[in-house]
Amino acid sequence: MAEEAPLPFRPAAVIFDMDGLMLDSERAILESLRAAALDQRADIDPDWWLCLIGHTEAVCRARLGAEIGDVAADALLADGHARYVAVAERGVPHRPGIVALLDLLVAHDMPRAVATSTRSPLAQRKLEAAGLLGYFDVVCTSSDVAQPKPAPDVYLLAAERLGVAPAQCLVLEDSPTGVRAALAAGMTAVQVPDLLAPDDAVRALGHRIVESLDDARELLAPWLLAAELTD
Repeated sequence: MAEEAPLPFRPAAVIFDMDGLMLDSERAILESLRAAALDQRADIDPDWWLCLIGHTEAVCRARLGAEIGDVAADALLADGHARYVAVAERGVPHRPGIVALLDLLVAHDMPRAVATSTRSPLAQRKLEAAGLLGYFDVVCTSSDVAQPKPAPDVYLLAAERLGVAPAQCLVLEDSPTGVRAALAAGMTAVQVPDLLAPDDAVRALGHRIVESLDDARELLAPWLLAAELTD
């Protein structure tokens, strides 16, 4: 990766987004929706679906309803969701580098949590099917909080359940919505973009942006190794 300044502090916990960050689910979701749209002969540009990434079910429903009408949107989303759940039950592929990063954190006893906009119990099933559930001390979903991302609720809940102050948490996110939620929680955010490249408004948030989870691991490694040497 390009030379990066080190993280300004050693986190007391690392909190992970799930879809698009750990799991290659954004592609699976979009492919499911595009297939449903094709079957229903909905006239939607293939690139239009990118505007749904990182948003809640309610926002996605409203945007699709504005695009093709409420009745058609409900039918398409139901079909797309059924297709995606079938994929998720088989196990969504990992994003590159996630296992190596989690193994490093486990080796150094770094507390770990998931904070996802996916509702429970689907979030738990997706993590289990992908073989990642056992890596985490805490899993928080949008079912557990009053307000979804970009509100900070799910991140604050994860910190509370870990017993770590928000300011001591490092968040790994792929979407601008998630980054805003982490920053609103008073946490340090590192973004690993997937399908959506950060625009000027996102970059203006002032957080760290890296190209891959391997890069994120390299940011953390010096702090973890330093702590090992002082133990």
